[in-house]
Amino acid sequence: MLMTFTRTLLSAVAAATLLLAPAAVTQAFAQAYPNKPVKVVVPFPAGGTTDILARLVSQKLTERLGQQFIVDNRAGAGGNIGTEYTAKSDADGYTIMMGTIGTHSINISLYSKLGYDPVKDFAPLSLIAMVANVLVVHPSVPAKNVQEFIALAKSQPGKLNFGTPGNGTSGHLSAELFKTMTGTDLVHVPYRGSGPMLTDLLGGNVQFTFDNLPSALPHIRSGALRALGVTTPQRWPSTPDIPTVAEQGLPDYSATAWFAMYAPAKTPAAIVTKLNQEIDAILKSPEMKAQFDQQGAQPVGGKPQVLADLMKTEIEKWAKAVKASGAKID
Repeated sequence: MLMTFTRTLLSAVAAATLLLAPAAVTQAFAQAYPNKPVKVVVPFPAGGTTDILARLVSQKLTERLGQQFIVDNRAGAGGNIGTEYTAKSDADGYTIMMGTIGTHSINISLYSKLGYDPVKDFAPLSLIAMVANVLVVHPSVPAKNVQEFIALAKSQPGKLNFGTPGNGTSGHLSAELFKTMTGTDLVHVPYRGSGPMLTDLLGGNVQFTFDNLPSALPHIRSGALRALGVTTPQRWPSTPDIPTVAEQGLPDYSATAWFAMYAPAKTPAAIVTKLNQEIDAILKSPEMKAQFDQQGAQPVGGKPQVLADLMKTEIEKWAKAVKASGAKID
């Protein structure tokens, strides 16, 4: 009888150990994470807002966690190439990405074929920043405000070209929304990111753009480009001298860009939590707030659910905007 009792007890202990083992292993893995460099995919070229923010956050993650967080620019197809690459990477925490309103809210409606699902294929890490877009023109464009620009566009239908960082980017949809609301005929010229687009704009090869404020701000400050209006409902805190598009005759016009970090779906929850906590602490630091402000961005942070909730709302919002604009990419 004693031997039977002992065997039963040992079996119960073994079963309990097996149940606890996966959780214990996962926790230990998260505590050791990272023990090698982490790849931070940016689905656009260097020099744009996505790249700027990714490098700021990656540098601080490197300092805090003692391993290199290395930015890997994988541009193309409106951010889809780098985003799909991340979605199909190992879910071990060693490949993460900086996504955008385009890659994770707009493209699912804009592209007829998408190689990833922005919701099912990703684990949200943190909402990084909210950013205004800004309507900027080459100095050769005579318009000094939005109303003058609308009048100019209507007097020259199909003659004004606007560059964007790519199909499906917030700059693209900001312009499509502007076209729909103003009844203007403007020609879209997509690029592979803000860097090459701004080079052509500065050279006068395109006449204007709706770009993320951090990318355009240095050129606005230098006088190389003229800002006509920001796309947010209220004036942006870091550029209070630039009026909104809304206050210049289009009261319902609003398009705010956002940037967020993601890991592939099925990344261990303990690693997601660890990265979220580290990123949140970085975004709350006075140093990072100052750096973001200098770039024209507002840090956000919060739990992964904050980002998940925002995505749900934004996917629905931009699906309607894409449908109204008639924009569609095969």
